[in-house]
Amino acid sequence: MIDALLANAAILLAAVLVLWLVSVRIGDVSFIDSFWGAGMALMALAAFVQLPEPGALAVLILAMTAAWGLRLGIHLFRRWRREGEDQRYERILRKDREQGRFAIAALVKVWLGQAVLLFLVSSPAQVGILASGAPAPIGPLALAGLALYLVGIFFEWTGDWQLARFKADPANEGEVLDTGLWRYTRHPNYFGDACAWWGIWLCCAAAGWEYTLYTLAGPLFLTFTLTRWSGAALLEAGMKKKRGGKYADYIERTSAFIPWPPKSRG
Repeated sequence: MIDALLANAAILLAAVLVLWLVSVRIGDVSFIDSFWGAGMALMALAAFVQLPEPGALAVLILAMTAAWGLRLGIHLFRRWRREGEDQRYERILRKDREQGRFAIAALVKVWLGQAVLLFLVSSPAQVGILASGAPAPIGPLALAGLALYLVGIFFEWTGDWQLARFKADPANEGEVLDTGLWRYTRHPNYFGDACAWWGIWLCCAAAGWEYTLYTLAGPLFLTFTLTRWSGAALLEAGMKKKRGGKYADYIERTSAFIPWPPKSRG
């Protein structure tokens, strides 16, 4: 398994270097967000093709990871094409761009760091697939993982769809989305993201509990970053500045992450 994981790491590094060159050519690294999902699908596929005889569980984990990753990758790529450079990356690389160090800074500060985290977060899919050679049936634990994954997919896909429709309506300019799934959690897409990867981790556990210790850091880190680091925390800081009291009121009555009925306005 170690050799297979090293091969995956080499594939990821090669892909990242190619995309880095593209980002230097166009002067924008923002499309890296779309590679976050697509890259995890790539890692799952790379693990799958190295199995001499994949079992049913390997097929299931590949399908789960590919469906999640490709949908997210396409969604974020289309957003980048529509909205242009992400201001987060512009701020990160602003001084380096001014001082002529954009290329090396983009590689070190953005692409390589993201590659390490991508490999870590996708470890349940990679290890779960590599541990699921034939026969590796789909047992009760894997079905529980699939159920949790499907809950996550519903929240993530529906939340993104509702947000896209909300933003597309000019009448909503300056307003806060607080209907649909957004009525019950301020971040239905992030909640769904976490559920999807905890579900994949359970499928990895179905291949053997010994593998879960090596991959637990993946969903733990993802949940941390979604709730405390670059996900909800960063997004809400920006929303407070842009929406002011409207967003403060939304925060007051709406669950931060786990879906829950909103508080009464009193």
